[in-house]
Amino acid sequence: MSDYSYKHPSNVQLNKGHKHTDDFITKKYILKMLRDPQKLKSLIEEHIAGIPGDIFIKDYLPKCTDYQKSQIAKEFVKFNERCMIRLLGDMRSYNYVIIPTHDFDQVVYKIRAIDFDQQCFEGNLKVYRPQFFRENKPVMRLVKEKLDPKSVDQYKIEERSIIAKRILSSEARTKKILKCMISGNISSKENIKILSKQIYSLTRDSNFKNANKMGEILKASFNYVLRNYENHEMLSVN
Repeated sequence: MSDYSYKHPSNVQLNKGHKHTDDFITKKYILKMLRDPQKLKSLIEEHIAGIPGDIFIKDYLPKCTDYQKSQIAKEFVKFNERCMIRLLGDMRSYNYVIIPTHDFDQVVYKIRAIDFDQQCFEGNLKVYRPQFFRENKPVMRLVKEKLDPKSVDQYKIEERSIIAKRILSSEARTKKILKCMISGNISSKENIKILSKQIYSLTRDSNFKNANKMGEILKASFNYVLRNYENHEMLSVN
C-alpha cells in the first residue's frame, strides 16, 4: 500500500483539478491586491482576528452584561500596563482588537495590539498609556465603575509578573532584540531625553536617567520589572 501511494500519487496530491483555477485566481485577483499598497493594507487588516476596539466600544460594549463589562475593565488595566512597560504608543481604540472567546456558558475577552508603528518612538510617557486617549474614555469609565483601587493594583501586579516571566523564559531572544534596538537610531535625541526624565521622576532609577537610546530605556524598563518581581515590590510605579 505504501509503495503504491508513493509511485502513483493521487489527483488530489497532484492538484490536477484545481491547478488552473488557482493560477487564474492568483493572477486575476490576488496579485493585483498584493501590488496595490492600499488594497494590501486592507487585505491584511481583514484577516486580523478580533473586533476593532472602536467598533467594539460603539456596537458591542453597550450590549455586554455587567460581568462582561467587569472583565473588559480588568483586561484594559492589564493592557494599559503592558503598553507602558514595553513602550508601545498610540493605542487608541482603533489600534487594538478585542478578541471574544466563547467558553461554555460565558465569553472571555482579551485585548491585543495590532498597530506597532509607535513602538519606542514618542517622548511623552502618556502616549504609552492607553488610559489617556479620549477614544478609550468609555472603557476607562468602566474601570472606574467596576473596579476598586485594590483590584486595579492587583491586576497591575499580575500583568507585571506575567511580563517578568516572559522576559525570563525568552532571555536570549530579549537580549538580541534589545541589542539591535540599542545599536540603531529609532527615535530622536529630544524624545529620548524627555522620556528618560519622565520615567526617572516616577521610578528614581538612574538607569532611565542615564539612557541615551530608546533601546536602553526599554532595557531599563524590563530590568526594573524583573528586579521588582524578584523582590516582590511590584507596585513601585503606579
